[in-house]
Amino acid sequence: MDALLTALMGCLLGGMGDKSQLLALALAARFHDNRAVIAGAAIAVIANAVLAAIAGSFIGPMLGSQARLLFLALALLMLGGGMLWPVKPPDTLATWPTGPFLTSALGLFILGFGDGQQFLILGIATRTADPAMAALGGALGMMAALIPAVLLRERLMAIVPLGPIRVIGALVMVMIGLGSAVAALGLVG
Repeated sequence: MDALLTALMGCLLGGMGDKSQLLALALAARFHDNRAVIAGAAIAVIANAVLAAIAGSFIGPMLGSQARLLFLALALLMLGGGMLWPVKPPDTLATWPTGPFLTSALGLFILGFGDGQQFLILGIATRTADPAMAALGGALGMMAALIPAVLLRERLMAIVPLGPIRVIGALVMVMIGLGSAVAALGLVG
């Protein structure tokens, strides 16, 4: 259950105001087909989450307990640091000749590959013995950030204070990551 909730909350916070959310918003505005964009986003999110969890399930057994915790700490620190970095609007894929489903699926998969949320799922899957719950939680968290962008579009920016959410979320991730790193390195008595 820890893997599910940690991945869900981390990926939700990491996805607020992220480039994936901005791309989903742009695709929804371009295609005016919310169902296809959400379905494409779901495929991309699930694929990225599953790949991260599978990689974590292979890496985890190769590392000791403290190394796994340090790996998770690094993932948290990277996600938190990335949230403090200014977000540049992504390419809106206007020249892609594909429809809303395929453009959303491929575009969001490529954009999310190696992103902070995927690295967090990898870290959680590496640390815990439950990569399936890490993937499920991460996918749910990422979709919880993407669906409002598709449905609300520009109104999301007016309703939700994305800037403060990103800063507060980043600080939470960094504090948890620092605490985990200190514990993993045995710096706490």
